[in-house]
Parts: sequence; C-alpha cells; structure tokens
Amino acid sequence: MKYLLDTMIWLWSVSTPEKIGDSGLQLLDNGEAEIYLSVVSSWEIAIKARLGKYKLPETPDRYIPRKLARQGIHPLTVELGHSLKVFSLPLHHHDPFDHLLIAQAIVEGMTILTTDREFAKYPVEVLWCGN
Repeated sequence: MKYLLDTMIWLWSVSTPEKIGDSGLQLLDNGEAEIYLSVVSSWEIAIKARLGKYKLPETPDRYIPRKLARQGIHPLTVELGHSLKVFSLPLHHHDPFDHLLIAQAIVEGMTILTTDREFAKYPVEVLWCGN
C-alpha cells in the first residue's frame, strides 16, 4: 500500500511527532510502508517559509530533501492527470494545495495521512492521524 503525507503531518514528523496520533506514528516508524511527500507539499512549505508562516532551521531547498532522505520518504511529482483530476473534485475544501494532494491520492490509489477532517468528504482513503 502507498501512503501520501499531508503537509502538516510531514512537518510534524520532523519537528513535533507527538502531535501525530498513534496510527500515523506507527506507520511512519515501521519502515515497511511506501510513504510519499508530494512536491505540492514542498512547494507549499517553500511559499509559507518565505512568507514567515513556517519556521525551518535552514532553507527549504536544503532542509526538505535532507529530511526526506533520512526518513526514507519518496517525493511524488505532479503529473498531468493529477492536475486535471482537481476539476472533478467537489469544493468541500478551499485550499488549492490540499485539492491537488487529494487528487494525487485518488489518481495514485494512495491513502492520505491527515488531521484535516475535510479530506474525509472526498472519495479518497484517509488515515486519521489526530490525537
């Protein structure tokens, strides 16, 4: 099974893992699951770090790849089919980053790890990672 991390779940995994519920932590820690972070998340992090909304210990271009490699998490690129899938999604959620993450998870048949309750309104498998 393949898993896609919501942006906040990944950020918590590298800074405050105690915010992630047991099911998410077990999956992240077992080393057997195929886990991905979308380039959509790295784009979101870079934008928000630049705006001062996220504080990182170093620039995103150094921090994100280093942490992903250390965690054994794979990057997921954006394909044409991912971006086009967004058109057919209902507008339950108004965050464009999350729309594309949801579209990627649907197209790729992935389970998405999140604490965002809006994700459950979409036809995507969700692993709730809240406490």
